[in-house]
Amino acid sequence: MRQHVNPLSRFFQLPLELPSLHTIFHDIDLPIHLDIGCARGRFLLKLAQLDPKWNYLGVEIRQSLVTAAEIDRKTLCIYNLYYMFCNATVSLQDWINRLSPGQIQRVTIQFPDPWFKKKHTKRRILQPDLLLSITRTFVIDNQLFLQSDVITSIESMIKITELSGCYNRFGTPWETTNPLLISTEREQYVQKKGLPIYRVLYKRNEIPLPSSISLKKAWKIQETINNKNSKMQIGR
Repeated sequence: MRQHVNPLSRFFQLPLELPSLHTIFHDIDLPIHLDIGCARGRFLLKLAQLDPKWNYLGVEIRQSLVTAAEIDRKTLCIYNLYYMFCNATVSLQDWINRLSPGQIQRVTIQFPDPWFKKKHTKRRILQPDLLLSITRTFVIDNQLFLQSDVITSIESMIKITELSGCYNRFGTPWETTNPLLISTEREQYVQKKGLPIYRVLYKRNEIPLPSSISLKKAWKIQETINNKNSKMQIGR
């Protein structure tokens, strides 16, 4: 069962000063895999043990999960892994923007809180400014991997990603397997239920980054179209 928190509540809107790379990783020259919404963190824990040639950073808005994940990491003495508590749409962007291009080489957003209601779309994790921050730090062929068991959730992430024009999509219509080979806990649960999982892999292309204003404008237009289409379907 998903345990939601409202990212727009006053507490989660307070910006946090996040630790620097030097304080969280032993070898800061390794490429970074950033998992946004890492939950309990077991997916990254397995990856960090499997491939020590990467640094793995998990970001999660539920502080109790981050605390538990950090206990596991410290117990196992894993130094290419770290978990941070923050609201990704508030505090993470400034942290990403301080990095050099190419330091983050892979970003995953997996089974985020879907926020079904239209009035809650601003609570969804992938918003224009966060996507732009991710894209700004990417170099060509860096990867953005998205997956969800909720079609409206994945479609929202796809639309905003493709509106930027900065990514080439692989796998049509969906990636049939997880290219990272390690499954998240939610992924395992959905697979056991025999339910569909929608996966998309993107790679950064050569197209220049759009402005924040232009992407937000395009996103707003797209959301208006989506709302009109939904009303038409309800009226049939």
